Amino acid sequence: MQRRISRRSIVKSGLIAGAVFPFSAIISRAATAAVLPPLDPSDPTAKALGFVADASKVDAKTYPTFKPGQKCATCAQFQGKPTDTTAACTIFAGKSVPSGGWCQVWVQKA
Repeated sequence: MQRRISRRSIVKSGLIAGAVFPFSAIISRAATAAVLPPLDPSDPTAKALGFVADASKVDAKTYPTFKPGQKCATCAQFQGKPTDTTAACTIFAGKSVPSGGWCQVWVQKA
């Protein structure tokens, strides 16, 4: 006995796949962001940009552009929510930065 596949079942399967696919992409992207290694302050790029993991320890004489209250969580480069403890940064690709950090590339989030 041969089983026939109806047009209705093909359309139904296509609609279900079309609805599930975007959600699986979002979930995998979130999982990838969660496993980024932390940025090492001794990284050459981090050193060149004056990165510190704790903005309260920024030397204002060395970095005169620093203003109190500036930190990664309030920077436009920070890819997470302001409440996230760490997130990706557009400056330090493939690394996560702490929300309380700071570097010279800090720009106010709009």
